[in-house]
Amino acid sequence: MPDCFALNAVNTVTFPLRRGHPARGAGPATSGPSGPRAAVVGKGGKPFSALGYGRAVLTVTSVNVNGLRAAARKGYLEWLAGSPADVVCLQEVRAEAEQLPDEVRVPAGLHAVYAPAAARGRAGGAVLTRRAPEAVRTGFGAAEFDGSGRYLEVDLPGVTVASLYLPSGEVGTERQAEKERFMAAFLPYLRDLRGRAAADGREVLVCGDWNIAHREADLKNWRANRAASGFLPEERAWMTRVFDPADGGYTDVVRALHPAEEYGPYTWWSYRGRAFDADTGWRIDYHVATPRLAERALKTEVERAPSHAERWSDHAPVTVVYDL
Repeated sequence: MPDCFALNAVNTVTFPLRRGHPARGAGPATSGPSGPRAAVVGKGGKPFSALGYGRAVLTVTSVNVNGLRAAARKGYLEWLAGSPADVVCLQEVRAEAEQLPDEVRVPAGLHAVYAPAAARGRAGGAVLTRRAPEAVRTGFGAAEFDGSGRYLEVDLPGVTVASLYLPSGEVGTERQAEKERFMAAFLPYLRDLRGRAAADGREVLVCGDWNIAHREADLKNWRANRAASGFLPEERAWMTRVFDPADGGYTDVVRALHPAEEYGPYTWWSYRGRAFDADTGWRIDYHVATPRLAERALKTEVERAPSHAERWSDHAPVTVVYDL
């Protein structure tokens, strides 16, 4: 596995803040050699929230926004303003940072790091943090994907948090072949990341849209989807390897807190038909953590919208509170 830290040490780009909010503690930004540069923007910096637990906790939310500009018009900003999260991982941003309105690009009280895709209008990730990141890296050392806007990680005190948007795939097409190539390259990186973090005394949390339902409990109509991308036997076997202590060595945090015999909690519902109203969903958005961090998860919540009309994405935010 190549040294991703060395590969991704490139230039820093800091976007200007909204007028009236001076820059404070904006962190570094880097990118892979073949892709667009990540950008770090910051405003203020609050300590990790206590949330009434009587001790320091880290609250992390992950959500596929299905286009950040569209989500902002539908209620994303109002949701974010009321969120207690210390870290918010976004997937499928579908915009360059400079294309976003100031209040979307760098929300008040948050630092924002963006990893856009080289193909404009596609994919794209971001991580928002209340504390300036110590380091930022985009890509995972795979030349095909380092400019795809599908992986971004930041270092915070004692933990590396990543935002992942794994390709969705489509059986019998190049999209599925691309997904399989991504998976083949990403698992070795996950193992390497875990090993490096352990050597540094750090934990790892990879949040995002993994585009795979691991178990039958993770989607409503699993029988009808056994030959569909997202629930193929080989995809599920790959997820099992991610969670195998002898292989990937990570933990599915939400499933650990919600036993396998329970269905859901689903995180994605098609906009077609009445999938949301009937709760005909898939659980494809995960918090995937090193075991020690997973054991410190206190609470998890899938922030399902009250109604179909109140949705600002086809995914729901997945929030976990971790004991530091």
